[in-house]
Order: sequence, then structure tokens, then C-alpha cells
Amino acid sequence: AVKMQNWVVFGLPNDNLSVENGIIMDNSRRWPLCIDPQRQANKYIKNMGKKVPEGMDTCKLSDAQFLRTMELGVQFGKWILLENIGEELDPALEPILQQQKIKDGSSWVLKLGDKTVTYADSFRLLMTTTLP
Repeated sequence: AVKMQNWVVFGLPNDNLSVENGIIMDNSRRWPLCIDPQRQANKYIKNMGKKVPEGMDTCKLSDAQFLRTMELGVQFGKWILLENIGEELDPALEPILQQQKIKDGSSWVLKLGDKTVTYADSFRLLMTTTLP
């Protein structure tokens, strides 16, 4: 109940559907995709991201530095909000979406394109779309 009250403080609407979606986002093992025609989830995620110690970055698939933003997010454990995604995602995201982590000594790494990036456990990918 306290967690749900915090979500409302961060801007999540207090209706049953929004609370159920908050629970799914909080407990899912995969990266959540929020169908967000009114952009409420976007606002909520950005407000939550302000409290993340590692920080949060926001990007779109059309951004020139999109892959660099993803790489730094994985490496430094940031939250990444990928906004306004369409029906198709960049194939370069597959290792992140599939969570294809590889054990390397005492840490985990992820291959992104031709780079091997250290994987920080605090990394989170959140995606939103306005498509129905």
C-alpha cells in the first residue's frame, strides 16, 4: 500500500488499471512496454527516474546518439526511458531486450554491436508508445 501511494505521488493515476500496470512494471523480469496514448506513464516514469541514484536518460529510436545512450545506461546502471517506439525496434537492441548477459570473471557483460559492455545490475529499460 505504501509503494502504491508513492506511485501516486510520482504521478501514476490512482485507478485500478494504472495500479495493476505499476505492479507489473515493478515486478516483471522483462523490460516493460507501456502503451501510453495520454503520456501519463511517460510523466510517471520521468518522475520516478529523478529518485534513481544512478540517474535516468530519455531517448528515442530516431536520436543520433541512441545506441551510445543505451551503452552508457547498461554500463553505469542508469534507467533508460525509450520513448515513442513504433511497431519495430532497432535490431541492435536485441541483446538488451533478450538480456543476453555473459559472465566475465566476477561481473556480467553484454555484447552491443561490436562492443562488449559491462552490465550494471541497476540498469532498467522502460519503453513507451502512443500506439494503441
